[in-house]
Amino acid sequence: MKTVAVLGGGPAGASAAERLAAAGLRTVIFDEKLAWEKPCGGGITYKAYSQYPYLIENDSPKKYVNDTLLAAPKAGAFKMVLKQPLVIYSRFDLNQMLLRRAEARGAELEKARVLGLDRKSAGWSIRTRSGRFDADYCVIATGARNPLRHVGTQYTAQDTMYALGYWVPADQAHIDIQFLPNLEGYIWVFPRNNHLSVGICGKSESAQCLRGRLERYMDEKGIARKEATFYGHMLPALDSRGWRNNRLAGDGWIAVGDAGGLVDPITGEGLYYAVRSGDLASQVLLGETEPERKAETYRQLIARDFGLDLTYGAGLAKRLFCGAICFSAVPTRMIDFMKRSPRFCEIMQDLFAGTQPYLELKNRLLRNVNTTLHEILMSFLFRKLLLGENRV
Repeated sequence: MKTVAVLGGGPAGASAAERLAAAGLRTVIFDEKLAWEKPCGGGITYKAYSQYPYLIENDSPKKYVNDTLLAAPKAGAFKMVLKQPLVIYSRFDLNQMLLRRAEARGAELEKARVLGLDRKSAGWSIRTRSGRFDADYCVIATGARNPLRHVGTQYTAQDTMYALGYWVPADQAHIDIQFLPNLEGYIWVFPRNNHLSVGICGKSESAQCLRGRLERYMDEKGIARKEATFYGHMLPALDSRGWRNNRLAGDGWIAVGDAGGLVDPITGEGLYYAVRSGDLASQVLLGETEPERKAETYRQLIARDFGLDLTYGAGLAKRLFCGAICFSAVPTRMIDFMKRSPRFCEIMQDLFAGTQPYLELKNRLLRNVNTTLHEILMSFLFRKLLLGENRV
């Protein structure tokens, strides 16, 4: 293998390209925008920047946020002070930083839209408006709206969620997370440089309904929309079946980031999985595995690294957002428990930091949250939740 085409210049594609180019392969990134602004997201968790320090150790503009205000109906709000800050970028600044790193290590940047991808006897022919480019292997990093239907994740309606909201010319020091009745999702307010990202994400509800929920929230909180810019976006949100049947790789190609559906099904966080999957894809392509086995090797590596955990999380998502325990919604009870249980707060801290696997959540609750009468009750209730029962 001598030449790799990376189709997409976001965090996943740039991360894969950096490592491939540094190893000596000719690596070309194709993206019609290269660095561009994406309205939602931009938060780098402790799990991400502790594993990849360059995500925090750089000169790009960023915000460090320690305070998060979580709220749910009938529970009020709870202020959680993060042990490790969430690092928030604008997506333009983050993408630009990652592309500069890839270019510095030898990756070529081609500002062009990929119109088609044709399989050849030995490699691929990539079609753009300016002509064709031949490559031995393709990394698919085209995002959730992948126009290349025969490669990358095959989404069903159950495997996506809407994310929409406003860029608001305002500032605040903390993050807001608002849970809503009967919504598999939440509202967020993220402080970025020079603006707030105020948005909502949710499954199984129309964009019109989500926008109505968000605008009512903004009106209640006094967040003005007059000079704000509206946006909408689709996010991967694979259900359990979608994870099991996920089309991650094939003959001569590997999908990374959103193009592979690699997003946390509960939080919607995708940046860590973009960078991590780009890293794992490069390891597979640079390894000694036979070419015909690289796709299967990548699928197994993703499953062991985080795929099985996210598959389990997908099974929990609806119960966590829409389930009920002790005659109240789960988010309401979660905030009640946070107000009363320091140990439960520690668990929530680690969930926010990305360091608490979903697969180990039940055992941690059983092991740590059993020292007071209230915590014994909480442990019992969440055991029921995690074992799949919606009501007790």
